Amino acid sequence: MDRKKLGRQTVRFASPPSIAGFGNAVGQKERDGPLGPYFDLAGEDDTFSQPSWEKAETAMQKQALAFALERAGITADQLDYVFAGDLLNQCIATSYSLRAQNAPFFGLYGACSTMAEGLSLAAMLIDGGFAAYAAAMTSSHFCSAERQYRNPLEYGGQKPPTAQWTATGAGAVILSSTGKGPYVTHVTTGKVIDKGITDANNMGAAMAPAAYSTLRAHFEETGRAPDFYDLIVTGDLGSLGKDIVLDFFRQDGVSLGPCYDDCGVLLFDPKRQDVHAGGSGCGCSAVVLTGYLLRALQTGACHNLLFCGTGALHSPTATMQGESIPGICHAVAIASTKGGKP
Repeated sequence: MDRKKLGRQTVRFASPPSIAGFGNAVGQKERDGPLGPYFDLAGEDDTFSQPSWEKAETAMQKQALAFALERAGITADQLDYVFAGDLLNQCIATSYSLRAQNAPFFGLYGACSTMAEGLSLAAMLIDGGFAAYAAAMTSSHFCSAERQYRNPLEYGGQKPPTAQWTATGAGAVILSSTGKGPYVTHVTTGKVIDKGITDANNMGAAMAPAAYSTLRAHFEETGRAPDFYDLIVTGDLGSLGKDIVLDFFRQDGVSLGPCYDDCGVLLFDPKRQDVHAGGSGCGCSAVVLTGYLLRALQTGACHNLLFCGTGALHSPTATMQGESIPGICHAVAIASTKGGKP
C-alpha cells in the first residue's frame, strides 16, 4: 500500500488531484500593479456596483467562482464540496456568495492562509475518494478589512512602514479527480507558531516564524531541497516578513535562492504604489495564485511550485487586550506532472 503520510505534517497524494479551473476578480489598485494583465476581472471601481464594501467582497467571490467553474467546464451543482472563507466576522462574504450555489459548504477561517488551507482539504477529500470536484475560495477587500480590523477610512490614520495593504480581490480553484493538471501532489499542514509579536501593524514579523516552521517540515519530510522547486512563494509576508524567512534559513546554512518570493511583494509595485511593506489579506495570495502562478504552470514557465499560505490568527478584540499574534502556514506542492520532476 502506498504510504501517504510523510512524517507528522506532510501528505503525499496517491492520486494527485488536478486543477480543473481557476478564476479571480480584483480591485483597481491590484489591476494597476505588476500582475494586472493576469487577472480575469477588475472592477470599474472597488464597490463592484454594490451599496457596501462587504457586499462588494461577496460580488467578487461570485465572479471568481464563475470564472473557475467556466474553465473547469462544470456547474456549481457538480461540486461535491466548497471550502471557503474570508476575513470578515462569521465569514459573511463567503456565506452570502454561496447562497445560490447549491453546493455542500465547509466554512474556513485561516486568515491569509485560507486559500492554501482550502486547497489542502479539498485535495485530501478528492484523493481519499470522497469527491470528484471540490472548490477552494477566499477573498478580502481593503475597505471592509480596514473597517473591521483598524479604523473607518474616514479616520485617515497614519501607518508605519511595517504595515501592509489589504488586497481587494477574490480567487477560486476547482480541483478534480481527473484531468491533465497541474496537480496538487503534497500538502504540509502548519502548526500554530507564536513568537510574541503584539504589533498588529507588523504582520510579516508575526507570520514569518510559521512560514519558516512549515517550510522546514516540508523539506525534511519530503526529502526535497529548496532547489527542487522552480518557485517557492509564501503569502503574504510582505517585504519585511520575506527577509525574516530568508534570514532564518541563512542561519541554518540553507539558501532558498532566487526561486523564493512572496505574494505580498509580487502583487504591488512599491515604487509606484504606496503599500508600505506590501500586500496582505486572504485575497492577496488567492489572486496571485489564480492570476499568475497557475498560469506559469500551465504555460511551462514553472514545473514545480510550492505555494505557502500564511495567516495571522488574531482578532481586534485579542489585539486590544494586548495578546500576541499567532501565525500559521500551510504549504501546497503543485506540479505540471503527477510526480513532479525526478
